[in-house]
Order: sequence, then C-alpha cells, then structure tokens
Amino acid sequence: MDRPGILSTLESALYADDLAAAAAFWENVMGLERIALVPDRHVFYRVGSGVLLIFRAEATQVAPASDARLPVLPHGATGPGHYCMAVSGKDLDGWRAWLEGQGIAIEADFTWPKGGQSPEGRSIYFRDPAGNSIELADPRIWDR
Repeated sequence: MDRPGILSTLESALYADDLAAAAAFWENVMGLERIALVPDRHVFYRVGSGVLLIFRAEATQVAPASDARLPVLPHGATGPGHYCMAVSGKDLDGWRAWLEGQGIAIEADFTWPKGGQSPEGRSIYFRDPAGNSIELADPRIWDR
C-alpha cells in the first residue's frame, strides 16, 4: 500500500495562561482575525489558509466527557513553544519597526545561509506575552 499524500499544515497550536493578553497581542499587534473564542479555554485565529490555535493548557489537559459532542483528546504543553509566519522579505524591515514601536523586543534578526542554492531568506524573532518564540520569515528560507 502506498502512503497517502499530505496537502499542507492546517493548524498550529500555542499555549498561554493569560488568554486576554494573548488575544490582545495576536489581534492588536499582529493583526490576526479572530475566528473563535471560548473564554478560559481557547482563542483561534486565521493565518493565511491555516489557523493558529491558542489554548490554556490547564483547560485542555482535561479528558472530554464520555458523551461529549466533540471528543477532542487531552493535550497541552508547558514552557515556550515556537511559531513561524511567512512574510514577504521586503516587509521584514517594516515588521521590525512596527514591533519595536509596540514595545516588542526583537531577540534575533538574521539571514539564513543557503550555500549558493537559492536566494537567502531572513527571519526575525520575538516573544508573545506567553513567552512563545515567534518568528516572521521570508519563505525563501525553505526554498530548495
């Protein structure tokens, strides 16, 4: 039997203890469109063709009731995670200026070496209010 194909990444999850602070950051600083909110449990955002899920781990580590309409398995993580969003390389300077203007510290800003294979891509790294490592990157970092 041949392995079936994969289309793309559909969703990624981060965890935050303070969903109000997370929502303020992802909506006001990053400009994402909120698509779902369950207070004290989760907030979801549209990111291009995918979705960013932000959960309170304490709320999602609980097993669903045996008669739950949506029997989502328990999950959760502690400590900072990582999430990267693709942005045009020409917009990275603008993003850096915007973030710094919002009081967000840039922890790293560098160009990835490609060894002559394809054009180099750049990334900038910073933290969300939950301490997650957030990256904005030129998609060329993954060009072959």
